[in-house]
Amino acid sequence: MNLKKTIKKLAISALLAVAAIPVHGQDLLARQAPVDRKMAAVDTIMLRNITIKEDMESPASELYANWDNRYAHRATELPETYRIDLRHFCMPTTSRVITSNFGSRWGGQHKGLDIKVYIGDTIRSAFSGKVRIVRYEGGGYGKYIVIRHNNGLETIYGHLSKQLVKENQEVRAGEVIGLGGNTGRSTGSHLHFETRLCGVALNPALMFDFREQDVTGDYYAFNKATYDSESITATRLRGKQDGSTIARENKAEDFATNDRMTSGLKDQVQYHKVVKGETLDAIAKKRGVTIDKICKLNHISKTKRLRPGQILRYS
Repeated sequence: MNLKKTIKKLAISALLAVAAIPVHGQDLLARQAPVDRKMAAVDTIMLRNITIKEDMESPASELYANWDNRYAHRATELPETYRIDLRHFCMPTTSRVITSNFGSRWGGQHKGLDIKVYIGDTIRSAFSGKVRIVRYEGGGYGKYIVIRHNNGLETIYGHLSKQLVKENQEVRAGEVIGLGGNTGRSTGSHLHFETRLCGVALNPALMFDFREQDVTGDYYAFNKATYDSESITATRLRGKQDGSTIARENKAEDFATNDRMTSGLKDQVQYHKVVKGETLDAIAKKRGVTIDKICKLNHISKTKRLRPGQILRYS
């Protein structure tokens, strides 16, 4: 009962206080309210813009202490758990063929997936982000690119024949960043693809399914306690298995065509499988393109002798 009386007295006091304010004062308060709301909205927009600018300058800054162009990767402390957003992705290549798995190899650790590509094939950024490294390493990656993404990952693209981006450049998911190659420590043309979190290599098969040309879900929930077993399962499901995903001799079906949609980005790469007796002129007429275009896309001369089963890109 006493509480009700107290509340009643406070309400009456507040009412009397407002009534005691001169009329013109109340008008000023009434006019000030919309201004305050507008200023609050402006503050919110400014804060959002500042956040966007910070993300652009240093993506995933909550995980990485600084932005550094000096090294390809440097392991820092991994969070116990972390949710990685895989939406708005693009497959780095249309190739479906994995030639080497993540994990133990030749007495050491292979930190990524090797995917079969040909010299000159288009390589795209897996997610939007910012290019941190564009460099050459003769005894390892060859010509390679490191991109840091807003979802916390860093992706590495190795053994390229050509790099088409610069350090500190912002890129969008699906943007062409380089061409497939055979540079560095490599026994044949392929893409070496790594996914790292806080500098620590994670199995790309946990997130990417190259055979299906898709990601494994909208998110990947990294958990330090269960990662090892999950990685083994991912390799069993989506890696090279007993030679079943070894690149067959120049099979066009090893590559996704432009009928495939990847995160809303339509692939523009199409291939032609050479049959016995075919010439560049015949292929160009069949595919509705010029000989010059075929030669340019495949880095060959007009006098190049074609072999049956050879794969040529024509768009």
